[in-house]
Amino acid sequence: MGQTTGFLTKSLSATTAIPARTLVKYGAADGTGVPAVDSAAFIVGVSSDIDTAVGERASVFMNGNIADVIYGGNVTRGDALTADANGRAIATTTIGARIVGFAEVSGVAGDIGSAVVSPGVL
Repeated sequence: MGQTTGFLTKSLSATTAIPARTLVKYGAADGTGVPAVDSAAFIVGVSSDIDTAVGERASVFMNGNIADVIYGGNVTRGDALTADANGRAIATTTIGARIVGFAEVSGVAGDIGSAVVSPGVL
């Protein structure tokens, strides 16, 4: 597949370790990011293919990108994607859920799929 960028990629300071290819939300302070672990908070994007330790800068692929992401369950292309408890992308149909965007390809838990990043609320 491969990461496709060309729109907004942002560097955020990790206040908690951010695993590669997982969903990211803003941290408590401006300019910071942490793993998204549910559908309650605004999910800003997908981390790059490099694990980020606390205090390091994480590259986060934001709106308009197609980003590689680890699936946390069964996903069908076109599904709206939100975060599971591990920051992996899972399909959702829950009204009011925060989403990172939409699946570009189908897959199962553990697969590296891809998401069209378009954060919002379902």
